[in-house]
Amino acid sequence: MREMNFDWPVRVYYEDTDAAGVVYYANYLKFMERARTEWLRALGVEQTDLLGEHEVVFVVHHVTAKYHQPARFNDALLVETRIQQLTPVRIKFAQRVMRDGVQLVSSEIAVVCVNAMTFKPVKIPQHIIDLLE
Repeated sequence: MREMNFDWPVRVYYEDTDAAGVVYYANYLKFMERARTEWLRALGVEQTDLLGEHEVVFVVHHVTAKYHQPARFNDALLVETRIQQLTPVRIKFAQRVMRDGVQLVSSEIAVVCVNAMTFKPVKIPQHIIDLLE
């Protein structure tokens, strides 16, 4: 597997914050989801095409997250994404949310390729594997 790092900028909007004025913890998962979607798009893979042409989708199987420091309204963040492990049906990512070089959140997220109708695991389409190896 070749080394692949992908960075995606995110701006914190008022709607992302809680009553304390900091980013609500679950919203970091949304930021990371967007980064993984944009990572696929940067590879030339659209999730709508995966569904339409291959009848597969990626679903989150496992998440661990550690919250180090809070982000606040209007912060410019960077979501760093890299692949830790690739199997025929799963991709395990290491993702971090950063602000000015400071780690705010670190996570490991495993996604599994599943059949869109049965939601049973299936092999990741070969053209995606080829892009990653």
